[in-house]
Amino acid sequence: MKMKCLIVDDEPLARNGLEDFIQQTPFLEHAKSFSSAIEALEYVKQHIIDILFLDIQMPDMTGIEFMKALSNPPQVIFTTAHREFALDGFELNAVDFLLKPFSYSRFLKAVDKTIAIDHKKTEKEEIKNHIFIKCDGMIIKVLINDITFIETAKDYIKIHTKDSTYLTLVSLKQIEKELPKEKFIRVHRYYLVAYNHITKLEGNLIYLGKNKIKISRTLRSQVYEAIIGNKLIER
Repeated sequence: MKMKCLIVDDEPLARNGLEDFIQQTPFLEHAKSFSSAIEALEYVKQHIIDILFLDIQMPDMTGIEFMKALSNPPQVIFTTAHREFALDGFELNAVDFLLKPFSYSRFLKAVDKTIAIDHKKTEKEEIKNHIFIKCDGMIIKVLINDITFIETAKDYIKIHTKDSTYLTLVSLKQIEKELPKEKFIRVHRYYLVAYNHITKLEGNLIYLGKNKIKISRTLRSQVYEAIIGNKLIER
């Protein structure tokens, strides 16, 4: 499968050069190019992008500001003529920093880094698909995708799955560290919920099938933003 690439750069020559490099690379696909960072921001929020080639010095919004505005940014390769911005880029976990003008071989080197990171992420996801817990004198394997929510019960926690409930002597904070952040969200100091099992939101309540859980007032706006984001369809 080809990796989808987005270009955000206010310089036409820079955009054209990157488009040519992408077209020369069999495993890359040019999704779109933008001269305006503000217009590109809306596009990124609504489309899946694997690699973002992002200029830093732009008139309406800098590349640094652009990246900070994304809650879940794709892999970013900064492209700029200003070497002094490199540190800022790496502090935001950019994959690489291409100093203009750059060659096709240097471009490929940066792209190779994104592939290596992508492979490591995939391997980690494949390995981390379950946890082991102690329950009733046994060690039990629990599939992460089966967990609907977890709640505290004094010194214990209750792990609720589609078919069972397990009581184990672990803190909610401990179990939260062991679970993938992209799959679970803390909605209350006593509750951790799996995104995939959420069926409805209503006021301060979150529904997981027949189960309903109260959302903390202090976390309500944060929870709604994390769950809904820009996915709400309305007139």
